[in-house]
Amino acid sequence: MKNDPTGPGAAAALQIRDATPDDLDGLVALETLCFEADRVSRRSFRKLIESTTSNCRVATRAGAIVGYTLLLYRAGTGLARLYSIAVHPGERKSGIGALLVADAERQAFDRDRVVLRLEVREDNQPAVRLYQRLGYRRIGRYLHYYADKTDALRFEKRLRGAEIAATLVPYYEQTADFTCGACCVMMALAHFKPDYRLGPVEEIRIWREATTVFLMSGIGGCDPHGIAVAAAHEGLAAAVHVNREGSLFLDSVRDPEKQRVMALAQEDFRNQAASYAIPILREPLGTDGMRAALATGALIIVLVSAYRMFGKKIPHWILVVGDDGRHFITHDPWVEDRELESHADAASLPIPYAEFERMARYGRDGLRAAIVLTKR
Repeated sequence: MKNDPTGPGAAAALQIRDATPDDLDGLVALETLCFEADRVSRRSFRKLIESTTSNCRVATRAGAIVGYTLLLYRAGTGLARLYSIAVHPGERKSGIGALLVADAERQAFDRDRVVLRLEVREDNQPAVRLYQRLGYRRIGRYLHYYADKTDALRFEKRLRGAEIAATLVPYYEQTADFTCGACCVMMALAHFKPDYRLGPVEEIRIWREATTVFLMSGIGGCDPHGIAVAAAHEGLAAAVHVNREGSLFLDSVRDPEKQRVMALAQEDFRNQAASYAIPILREPLGTDGMRAALATGALIIVLVSAYRMFGKKIPHWILVVGDDGRHFITHDPWVEDRELESHADAASLPIPYAEFERMARYGRDGLRAAIVLTKR
């Protein structure tokens, strides 16, 4: 997040409201005045003002824009992210920064978000002190995050309920559109095997071990049995929960030859699963079962529909790493760059139980699949 915070003080006659397209000139002028790099473009401002998954708020005095905030919301989750905040240089130390942050927290709270996250330049100590004073806790660092290679510090604040316990499971962002399942296996391996090295070579290798060969019109995605076999091959204990027998995802492709190859590849996965003595349970793993598994130290790779988060009717794998009593805490390997997301939007992502139940199924027949992983 870019930051131009202010110190304590009164901000008299200040109004904070939703931005409109009529504010674009003022927003671009303020952005240019406050930042030399990493600027939000006019086109991005317009898109964010009109989007249902973002919220741009402006602070005005006597009709002039003197500050703004940009909030991003990942659909279907309990997370909000303060992507950017700026205050006019002439208004610094008037308290506007603190008022804008408080307003952002209210906006996120009203959307039923449980946590607000942000990034700040490590060398911006006034901003760091402000966030600490407002109750934000540091949760990490991004190396070389900004255009000038300055590191970013990550902060978050719990808006309702107890704090989310920090997860020890490393996060890894997928580098290809089709490797979400492989990346979930890699994150689990890095957790259970601290010397395991995360990287794109391992990502593609594990994907090759677990892929169905074809999926829809593109490169293949991962099959639950293939994921379990790949994890077992790397030394983890795995159990598969799937509510259908036989081959999966065949209705995603029309070409009979592709369907035939997919069915053969998945038959091989099932045979390999049997050779590894991987349990195949023909019932879905519901909320209670997931919570019980997590309580024993397991991690769970779950098939979800990307539609509820991204509006895309495609299968997607995410890793469930924790449970706070109301939400499953997940690592989603997909970072939606086109929506200005960063790891802060995809790692340790709280998803309410009810929303997770709706999300954790795919296709018209409601395919449900999960792989429970533990240390062997």
